[in-house]
Amino acid sequence: MESTLSSLIQAAETGDGSATERLFSALYSELHRLARRELARGGAAVSLSVTTLLHEAYLDMAGRGDAKFPDHARFMGYAARVMRGLIIDHVRNRQAQKRGGQFEITSLENKNVAEVPDEGELTRISEALDKLAKVDAELAELVDLKFFCGFSFAEIAAMRNVSERTVQRKWEKARIYLHRELRTDLL
Repeated sequence: MESTLSSLIQAAETGDGSATERLFSALYSELHRLARRELARGGAAVSLSVTTLLHEAYLDMAGRGDAKFPDHARFMGYAARVMRGLIIDHVRNRQAQKRGGQFEITSLENKNVAEVPDEGELTRISEALDKLAKVDAELAELVDLKFFCGFSFAEIAAMRNVSERTVQRKWEKARIYLHRELRTDLL
């Protein structure tokens, strides 16, 4: 399966549209789980369904010709970042007063009604992750894989060909950076 994914990723990287669609189909269930996790973590499940988020992410990713996915982990990390951005945009648009953001339209499909997170909080988290990516892209990717994709330390270690303890140390380093960055933003 991994060799098939690698060949599909390479073909998609060269601009093969059918390979991109086959890659998306092969990873659909994993991406669906990722979208469900993103919505649950973001608290935006009130008016945005998992399928809608997944398909919006696909359209966004397919529309960007400059994205490179050298391996499965980077593809999933990129998908998590796209979904995070879409959730933040959705919350911002829904809360925009000039567009009637105080009114909420919910779909009948949603089963989980949660509190909508503060737009500012989501924005601060997103900006902190973007700053971390500028300082150390590998740590930011680790956060995407662990927190947003839900991979275990062992799975991430296997993807990167490093020890599980190395991944745990880098995770702790990323957490400390993000904690300091978020605490500084609140002062």
